[in-house]
Amino acid sequence: MVWTKEYLDVVLVPSGLLFLGIYHLYLIYRIIIYPDLTVIGYENGIRKIWVHKMMQEIPRNTKDALQVISSNISASTFMAGLSITLSSLIGTIVGSSTTSSQSKLLANHIIYGDRSSSTSSVKYATLLICFLIAFISQVQCIRYYVQVNFLISTPGSSVPAHYVEHAVIRGSNFWSLGVRAYYFAFPLLLWVFGPIPMFSCCLGMVCFLYFIDTKDNPISPFGSKEEQKRVIQKSVLQNEPKHTIKEGPVIESHPKLGSQMRREIESPQQV
Repeated sequence: MVWTKEYLDVVLVPSGLLFLGIYHLYLIYRIIIYPDLTVIGYENGIRKIWVHKMMQEIPRNTKDALQVISSNISASTFMAGLSITLSSLIGTIVGSSTTSSQSKLLANHIIYGDRSSSTSSVKYATLLICFLIAFISQVQCIRYYVQVNFLISTPGSSVPAHYVEHAVIRGSNFWSLGVRAYYFAFPLLLWVFGPIPMFSCCLGMVCFLYFIDTKDNPISPFGSKEEQKRVIQKSVLQNEPKHTIKEGPVIESHPKLGSQMRREIESPQQV
C-alpha cells in the first residue's frame, strides 16, 4: 500500500471534526454540571434574573422588556438572512460549471489533497448543512422570542414567570446553536483549500472556543440595588477587624469607640 496525498482527507478531516465534537461534548457536560463556570450557563442565569425582575412590575417594565426582545429578534433575523444567503451562494457554486480547465489548474496549484469531484461535492454539502442548521436555529430563536413578546405585552394577565423564563432560555439556546454552526462552518470552508488548513483551523478553533466559553471567576447572581447594598454592608461587617480578650467575650471595633475606652476594655486595670 503506497501512501498518497489523497489519504490526507481521510485522516486529517475526521480528526479535526473529532476534536471539535469532543470539545462540545465537554462543554455540554460543563453547562449541565457547572453552569456558572461557562459563559452560556452564566448568561442563562442572568436571563432568568431579568425575567423575574421584569415580571415583578410588568406594567411599568413592559416597554423596556419589549425593546430588549425586539433587539434580540433583529439580531436573529440578520443571522438567519445571512445563513440563507450563504446557503444560496453555495448552491449556486455547486450548480455552476466548475470543471473548466482554468478552475482545474487553480485547484492543482492551491489544494494539497484529494481533488476529485466527489470530495468537492462532500465539501460543499457539509458546508451547506452547517449554514442550513444555522438558519433553522435562528428561525427557532425568533419563534421563542416572539412568544416572549406576546407573554410580556399581555395586559392584566397572570402569566407565570417560569413560562416566560422557559421561552427566553429556549430562544437563547437556539441562538447559541446557530452561532456554533457558524463556528463549525469556518473549518469546513477552509477544507475547500485542502485538509491541512482545515485540521489546523480545528485545533485553533478548539483553543479559541475554550477561551470564550470558560468563566474562571464566576460572579454571583445580581439582583436589585437594595439587595446589592445589603450584600455590600454584610461583606463590610464581616471584614471588620475584631479584637478578642483571653477568656472573655469578643469585642468588635467601632469607629465611635474612643481609643481610651478600647484600652480600658482590652487591658486589665492596674490595682
